[in-house]
Amino acid sequence: MPKRERVMRMSVEQPLWRALTAYRVLTMLYAVGLFATAYDEYDHAGVAVGYYAVLFVWTLATLPRVQNAAACTKRFLAVDLAVALTGILLTPIAVNDHHIQNGGPTLPSIWTAGSVLAYAIKGGWRWAAFASTPVAVANLVERGAPARDTVHNVILVWVASIAIGYVVEVARASERTLARALEIEAATRERERLARDIHDSVLQVLAMVQRRGAVLGGEAAELGRMAGEQEVALRTLVSGGLLPVSRVSEDAADGALVRAVDEPSYDEEGPVDLRALLAPYAAAKVALAEPGAPVLLPAPAAKELAAAVGAALDNVGRHAGEDARAWILVEDEPDEVVVTVRDDGPGIPEGRLAQAEGEGRLGVALSIRGRLRDLGGSAELISVPGQGTEVELKVPKNAKAGHR
Repeated sequence: MPKRERVMRMSVEQPLWRALTAYRVLTMLYAVGLFATAYDEYDHAGVAVGYYAVLFVWTLATLPRVQNAAACTKRFLAVDLAVALTGILLTPIAVNDHHIQNGGPTLPSIWTAGSVLAYAIKGGWRWAAFASTPVAVANLVERGAPARDTVHNVILVWVASIAIGYVVEVARASERTLARALEIEAATRERERLARDIHDSVLQVLAMVQRRGAVLGGEAAELGRMAGEQEVALRTLVSGGLLPVSRVSEDAADGALVRAVDEPSYDEEGPVDLRALLAPYAAAKVALAEPGAPVLLPAPAAKELAAAVGAALDNVGRHAGEDARAWILVEDEPDEVVVTVRDDGPGIPEGRLAQAEGEGRLGVALSIRGRLRDLGGSAELISVPGQGTEVELKVPKNAKAGHR
């Protein structure tokens, strides 16, 4: 089954728009309720009724405008703020002096904060500061003097809106960083999968052609040299990136887009007997010791484990010499399956594996350890110069390909 590219959309901003939508409706109803309970304090109730009629229609009609950043345009924000400011400045006309002196609410009441918050979510803390400043001035004009409660409310709206705007900016930056990190992880995993497959096939063949050509000499030596050059070039290509760079959606509310490659799904396959997959490796110089009962693993885990055993045997043939013998031991434990591959070769000199990884030779790092890591298992390599090499592979019985 072929791999498919998957695009994930991330957004921490969208819940804020949904909350703002609910806030505007609730605070509009709250403002109307305040008017109904304090009707006696209004000298010109008709002014208030007319304003609340406009506020009611405007709030419900513009709900789609506060669904996301793209719909919330600058023109809408300007008109919305004008509606709030008009209500504040109409308050002294509608109410009596007693209402104002006692610090009663303005006509829009706390609905005004929703208009300022829309600026904060749309453009960050700078936009919030811009919107909250005329609101502060209008409240001071409505009160007629900078009373303590008015100043307190003005500062509260100003600080809160700026803080929310700043949090939105930080959330957007964090979202982009997380999106890039997820994509780097996805690209790394895809690169490792490709490197394993190529190492198990093409690179092994090129390396063999290079060695045999050098032994035969003549035109074969030139062919071997070319094969060696292609091996180096292919290793370099495999170590490069495979996925496009993440980007931020044109609609800020949709957040960042992360591109990943899904591994083929093998969920429809049942358990597989690992012994059947390891049987082809048995040969004159490779002894296979296995339990008498089936060793069952999920299909993808069994295939990856068998491929890791094959990679270990390839290393035996390549580095231990043609006369080296190898033994495969399969152990079926209650919670895991353990496969040990041992040879009687010269062993691996200390520091050789790190040097090989630096040269782009990732047979042990990817074909063995990488496969087991993706299954949630482990691969331990023990080698003493002159005493051979032992690779112990452990895989949990509930392992699945792509496990992290």
